[in-house]
Amino acid sequence: MAIVLKDYARFSSAGFRKGWEPGWVAYNPLARSMVTADPPAHTRVRALIQRAFGPSAIARLESKARELARELTQGLDGEMEVVEALSLPLPTFMIGEILGFDARQRGELKRWGDDVLCITPAPPSEADATRIRASIREITGYLREIVEARRLTPKDDTMTDLVQAQVDGQALTTDEIVNNLVLLLLGGLETTTNLVSNALRLWSVQPDVFHAVRADPPCLGNFIEELLRYDSVGPMIPRLTTQEVELRGVTIPAGEMVVATIASANRDEQVFKDPERFDLKRDNHGAIPFGLGHHFCIGAALARMEARVLLGAILERVQRIEPCEGKIPYSCALTVRGPLSLRLRFTPA
Repeated sequence: MAIVLKDYARFSSAGFRKGWEPGWVAYNPLARSMVTADPPAHTRVRALIQRAFGPSAIARLESKARELARELTQGLDGEMEVVEALSLPLPTFMIGEILGFDARQRGELKRWGDDVLCITPAPPSEADATRIRASIREITGYLREIVEARRLTPKDDTMTDLVQAQVDGQALTTDEIVNNLVLLLLGGLETTTNLVSNALRLWSVQPDVFHAVRADPPCLGNFIEELLRYDSVGPMIPRLTTQEVELRGVTIPAGEMVVATIASANRDEQVFKDPERFDLKRDNHGAIPFGLGHHFCIGAALARMEARVLLGAILERVQRIEPCEGKIPYSCALTVRGPLSLRLRFTPA
């Protein structure tokens, strides 16, 4: 696993582009963002963005996150759909604060994101293909308008930093900025939204875990780390071989896609005892929920903070969470995992 994720000379991140930009799409901004680049090109662009996701920036945002979490968890009582009502609003607001856009469009942003992330080599149907291509046009058009506005009127935000930045003496083009904004936007939305939704679903089906965390709030951090291992929000990472390589006695030709399955690594029985069991007291050393190497998730600290704040607020307001009847629809994306909608029943404290 570590070899595939860290040895970019033999396992290139261009694997993302091969899987994310099939002929029926023609253009996918994610497939042209820094997530598909290897050093040194990836390093230069990531350095422009890193500051906005550093510890000091996250600390400044936490008070705003707590305020919004208190608002979102007021009146939790009875049956509700939690993705739209609880899991999505906080990360939308936070990534809006970082990048500098209007978070009130969270419904549209989530719809666009779900469509872009569900791109596969062959579309499920022509109707799906038409909808996904429309979503790409809409999200990139929305971001282009904001980029052009920042060129005219700069602000103190990451979007302005990208507009004004230079790499090797040249400014990033509008296309380069938009492609990377799509990556940051969707990564910022999907990671925390799915993490919180997965947490609430687990609490509803394993009430003993919910009551244990509620009785000992300081162990919430341990709960989040075990959940990231147990129910990976980013289950797979594709890479593309640049030359013939051998892994565990298997020869892989050059130009082949190799998929590093994070979800499997996080349940490796040689690393974790009884890995199929959720263990609140587990030492999660060895888990890799946010990847490894130069592509380690830039928003990992932000996602952990958002989940800790929002789940902590829910623990204060609720004494029981129960599942509702019906099948839970999940995203069809290979690189993210979480429910598209989730109905739960809350009993207030």
